[in-house]
Order: sequence, then structure tokens, then C-alpha cells
Amino acid sequence: MVIVQSVCVRFVCFNTQMTPITRAEFEGIVDGIAEDRESIVRNNPIGTPEEILLWMLLNSLVIYLNLTEIETPCFAGRTDAKTYREAIEFVLRGRVLEEFDVSAALDKLS
Repeated sequence: MVIVQSVCVRFVCFNTQMTPITRAEFEGIVDGIAEDRESIVRNNPIGTPEEILLWMLLNSLVIYLNLTEIETPCFAGRTDAKTYREAIEFVLRGRVLEEFDVSAALDKLS
């Protein structure tokens, strides 16, 4: 008699090594995007310039902060600048080393 047992194990991995961000690092990313504004907008013609730049910032933060797929915001329907601003603020919540005014930096991309 042979007994075969099959076990399926599923792992869900969360990013336990969160990468925090400082105000200076965040502002450096924003300033870099603002500096390259013309090229970014020209090569991503879908959406308003503000939406394109905020989308670029959000994606840069996802990479910089090493966010997993589960931690990365996803959107249903049409997005706008407000949606991207809220997503950026959400991504930064709990991931900043010191509290600072995110809105002031985001206004540079408006």
C-alpha cells in the first residue's frame, strides 16, 4: 500500500524591510521630476501635465520605497491629479522619517 500526500503551501510576503524617506530625499525626487518636466510630458502624452508628473512621482516612490504589489495603490476608472495626490500621500503615510508638508512639494508639479 502506497500513500501519497500532496501539500500545497502558499506564501504571502509583505515587505518587512520598509525603506523610509526623508524630506530632503522626497523633495529631491520632486525637484528632479520638475526639472525634467518638458521631457516627461512630451514622452507621456496621455493626461494633463500635472497628472503625468504626479503619476511619474508616484511610480518613482513605489520603486524608491520598495513597495510590494500589495502595497502599491491601484485605481479603478479615470484618474486625475487629485487621485494621484491622494495616492502619493497614502504611500508616504508611515514611511517618512520626519513629518513634513507633502502638499508644498506637490505644488511644484502643478
